[in-house]
Amino acid sequence: MAMKKNLAILQFCGFVITVIVGTLLHFLYGWTNKSLLAAPFSAVNESTWEHMKLMYVPLFGFALIQNRFMKGFKNFWCVKLIGIIAGIILIPVLFYTYNGAFGKSSSPVNITIFFVSAATAFITETHFFKKDSLRCNHPWLAFAILCLIGILFVILTFVTPGIPLFQDPQNVTK
Repeated sequence: MAMKKNLAILQFCGFVITVIVGTLLHFLYGWTNKSLLAAPFSAVNESTWEHMKLMYVPLFGFALIQNRFMKGFKNFWCVKLIGIIAGIILIPVLFYTYNGAFGKSSSPVNITIFFVSAATAFITETHFFKKDSLRCNHPWLAFAILCLIGILFVILTFVTPGIPLFQDPQNVTK
């Protein structure tokens, strides 16, 4: 029972930290005068990809800290992989569904999408932690995949493909 209570507290703290840190990282690049040191971790533009990065960075950072408090969960990194992927994938799904349906984007809706995606990540994780039935034979592989996702966020911040996911809607010529 104590672990379940601690789990709920840790997950709620993770959600709060994720939305606060993600929001701060949204502005960090501008605040640092477009520092190359801030670019790998913060949004360098308003593209959907950069907003996915704003979800990944605090989720993964919190997971690194949370892992110290959840040694009893052998499936920790597999659950985190599922939760983080759910959070980052939900951003483009909701964003493009909303924009496709209404033809435009609004800041309040985009902020709501970020909060809903963060909540989904932690709700998904909490479900799998409580169920404790996920088979995680290779937690190191889940951790390696999470690290690879982080590396891709860094690389694709500097070498951006010419597809809409990476385009800054504020700088798109029509």
